[in-house]
Amino acid sequence: MKLTSENFRNGDYLGADHILSEVYGFGCKGGNRSPQLSWSGAPAGVKSFALTCFDPDAPTGSGFWHWVVANIPPGISSLPLGAGDPAVGKLPAGALEVRTDFGKPGYGGPCPPEGEVHRYLFTVFAVSLDRLPVSADTSAAVVGFYLNFNTLAKASLTGLFRR
Repeated sequence: MKLTSENFRNGDYLGADHILSEVYGFGCKGGNRSPQLSWSGAPAGVKSFALTCFDPDAPTGSGFWHWVVANIPPGISSLPLGAGDPAVGKLPAGALEVRTDFGKPGYGGPCPPEGEVHRYLFTVFAVSLDRLPVSADTSAAVVGFYLNFNTLAKASLTGLFRR
């Protein structure tokens, strides 16, 4: 599988449009819009997709989940710019955003401590189940547990950010 974006290339710095907004109180002043993402090369037998954005460099001891979407229908191969805003409703019917480490569903952009460069791993998973048994309040770790046992293939794209 391959994951691409119209907004950044693998290893590029993410633009201000994708950075966390002031609303969250972490000190960043970005647009908090999820990037456009497209994927191709899914294997036979895929029944749904999942998408995550994870910061392995966060100073938490366990990283930080910025975005988790499960149950994307198998006929979908992209998400538009800003799809991670639950108020806008740009996700395909049936797709479900679950709780991130910000404590609620939806995209929360990068905002590392000042002076640090962090990696933001966007990963699409080709899933062998029609639907993961999760709800909007399910933690990202539980979604990761289900993905560990039900992923046929996956692809990642890394964006960077430093403030």
